[in-house]
Amino acid sequence: MEPQTAVVLGATGLIGSHLVELLLNDNSFNKVRVLVRRPVEEQHPKLEVSVVDFGDLVEYRSKLGKGECIFCCIGTTQSKVKGDKTAYRKIDYDIPVNAARIGKEAGFKKYLLVSSVGASDKSSNFYLKVKGEVESSISDLGYDSFHVFRPSILLGDRKEFRLGELVGKRVMRALSFIMVGSLKKYKGIEAGDVAQAMVAAAKTDRRGIEIYEYDEMKRLL
Repeated sequence: MEPQTAVVLGATGLIGSHLVELLLNDNSFNKVRVLVRRPVEEQHPKLEVSVVDFGDLVEYRSKLGKGECIFCCIGTTQSKVKGDKTAYRKIDYDIPVNAARIGKEAGFKKYLLVSSVGASDKSSNFYLKVKGEVESSISDLGYDSFHVFRPSILLGDRKEFRLGELVGKRVMRALSFIMVGSLKKYKGIEAGDVAQAMVAAAKTDRRGIEIYEYDEMKRLL
């Protein structure tokens, strides 16, 4: 397989930061282009940093550029947008789906998305419904390969403090031993493992739509 150019959205987040490090140290990728809202300090010969206004589709198209695969780890929380559902959708729906539309036009073949366990466009839960709508919209675009990663609680150290997530992590660790069978997909997973699974999937020749929950991500490691 020829070396790939990868575009990363959400590069400064918990999964994205692991992902960028893995891509920069993997010879299967010759360029890693990260699209960010604010400058980042990291430097590397393979790293290309583009500061972009995601609401400006002309700029977005220009900065996304050309390449083979798009990794999307972007996301926010209700607390960050102060409960504003419109603002939430602009980040969690518009940014990933616009990237997919622009990327498809630009000739990208693979799209790898971090979604969530339980995602469904028919869900009554706002968060899971948005995640499901993102999956459905990108599925309709007809990428050669569309890989969807559905982790439950993410384990690892964030730069920011999220009380709800901290409590969730402790509960998940305490109850992990009973999460077997159909409950296994709800087990917490290390953010670094999700990133590693994404890189592994991008290096395969799998075509069509692939869904990865806990077991499927672990098998890719």
